[in-house]
Amino acid sequence: MKTKYPEYPFKSRFLSLKDGNLHYIDEGQGPVVIMVHGNPTWSYYYRRLISLLRKQYRVIAPDHLGCGLSDKPADYQYNLAGHIDNLAELLKHLKIKRFSMVVHDWGGAIGFGYAVDHPEMIERLVVMNSAAFRSNRMPLRIGICRIPLLGDFLVRKLNGFAGSARFMAVRKKLPEKVAAAYLAPYDSWENRIAVFRFVKDIPMNKRHPSYNRLVAIENGLERLKKRNIPCFSFGEGRIFASMILFSTSGLIDFLIAKPIIFLMQAIMFLKTHFRKSNLLLRFFLS
Repeated sequence: MKTKYPEYPFKSRFLSLKDGNLHYIDEGQGPVVIMVHGNPTWSYYYRRLISLLRKQYRVIAPDHLGCGLSDKPADYQYNLAGHIDNLAELLKHLKIKRFSMVVHDWGGAIGFGYAVDHPEMIERLVVMNSAAFRSNRMPLRIGICRIPLLGDFLVRKLNGFAGSARFMAVRKKLPEKVAAAYLAPYDSWENRIAVFRFVKDIPMNKRHPSYNRLVAIENGLERLKKRNIPCFSFGEGRIFASMILFSTSGLIDFLIAKPIIFLMQAIMFLKTHFRKSNLLLRFFLS
């Protein structure tokens, strides 16, 4: 089945999990590249990069359960551990042994959650506007969306999180059909459940259900230091533009110890606007 979204001519595939069907794209042949999206996007976010890389690589881009074209079960927990387990199930199903990984936003914690347990499988890392460690910082708008009842109303009733991202997280206005495609999977209260749960799943204290798992990922970053994993970094107009938060996790030492540079970019819809970045990524992955 091929979808009808602009610039997204890929065949949809599904993996049946115990909690629902996981949608993913699997295009091209060659070295494997896994692309893990964040919130409130889906695999559509990577569409241009998929089109570029599938000529030389096998590109796999899943939609987290509750996101994109995956099922959106009402009774699923939608937590960090569950998303990591689902990614692991997909890679096991596809018999993936070695791969490069591109992560963005929440995809960082999810992707690194898998990577720290399987460092021998990782060839290259591309990290954009993401984190895999604790932080005591939270943007005001996200904090507001976590307030009980008010957050439900803003995120699930008004679509305030996904809807506002198409304006706040871009350099220029998205084409109408592209903006509609980003929002299409999140067209109702029921279908916005994962968007809201991602916002609530940010652990800010030890009582949070995902706190211990995030700490384990943070501590596991040490395992990646032992690997000679090349990465690439740029920010809009300056090198190492978004590196500051990583200093608290030990990743700056990681950079010094190994030839690793993290690709960071704070603009959420990078793939829509920066053709040069796609070419740089292709060069880096090769």
